Amino acid sequence: MRNLAEPNQANIEFMIDTIKNKLRMASGAAMQASNFSLDSYEDLKDVYEIVASKDKFSISEVEAIVSELGQLREK
Repeated sequence: MRNLAEPNQANIEFMIDTIKNKLRMASGAAMQASNFSLDSYEDLKDVYEIVASKDKFSISEVEAIVSELGQLREK
């Protein structure tokens, strides 16, 4: 298990990659770890933990997660 207690860019990359893989995102290339700052680390970690804890997602859940990630991205 990876130590996600330390906010750093490597952990952001790990969490984004995991989220993209678990959600099977077709547009995953549009979501790059470099778009997320350490300022949003705890919120991103919360989203990651929700995604990591589930095996299947409804369409509305995927939409809600993607929407939340969109709000966490740096403008």
